[in-house]
Amino acid sequence: MGFLLRRQEVLSVEQLQSMLDDSPVRAAQAILMAAKQGVVDAQALLGQILLDGRGIERDQALALRWFQIAAQGGHLMARNMVGRCLEHGWGCPVDEAAAARAYRLAAEAGLDWGQYNYANLLATGRGVVQEQSQALRFYRQAAEQGHAKSMNLVGRYLESGQWCARDLDAAVQWYRRSAEGGDFRGQFSYAAVLADRGQIAEALAWLHKALAGGNLKFLRTAHKALAAANDPQIRAMAVAYQQRAATFS
Repeated sequence: MGFLLRRQEVLSVEQLQSMLDDSPVRAAQAILMAAKQGVVDAQALLGQILLDGRGIERDQALALRWFQIAAQGGHLMARNMVGRCLEHGWGCPVDEAAAARAYRLAAEAGLDWGQYNYANLLATGRGVVQEQSQALRFYRQAAEQGHAKSMNLVGRYLESGQWCARDLDAAVQWYRRSAEGGDFRGQFSYAAVLADRGQIAEALAWLHKALAGGNLKFLRTAHKALAAANDPQIRAMAVAYQQRAATFS
């Protein structure tokens, strides 16, 4: 879908994304103009650049407002982002119950990120009654659409055998797909299975990929797990994870 900037000028989503890389301020002006003209995709994109402060002054409250406007126009990712704002208190007080309602609307409309975020609240009982079986259902829906983070979590349920029948072979397949999809937690999960099977060289390769993409919380947790590993090569990776975590501070 194009963005109508003037009656005679149309810019595509791809052109605007390229402009954001090359000239964020110019792109922000174009997005703002299109948003004000009622282009729903532009309204959602405006919310995102306001949230990030990319090419425009950062304003979380205004970002939320534009997400809400786009969501009212039927934009599913904007609906999901309304949930994100409400969950994390971006531009508003934290309201996990309202976040859950926003996520659920996006999830039931088929958005993978909505399914993932709603499942996270169901799994932890934040804003909704904790329901692990329902969380797994939404994670699986997202995973089947190719959502890499959800693939890893489906694998965890299947490996543990809680809230579903235990199926290690299926868990490994989900871990592999998550890893190949670029999720650092999926890469770590897949590496752990490979290490248990004695496939150390392949496990180390995936651990290096997870190391490169992981955030601080993950690196700290992974460091502890690696330090307790049986194989000395796997255990040695704990130092690399600790060093990488130190670069975040």
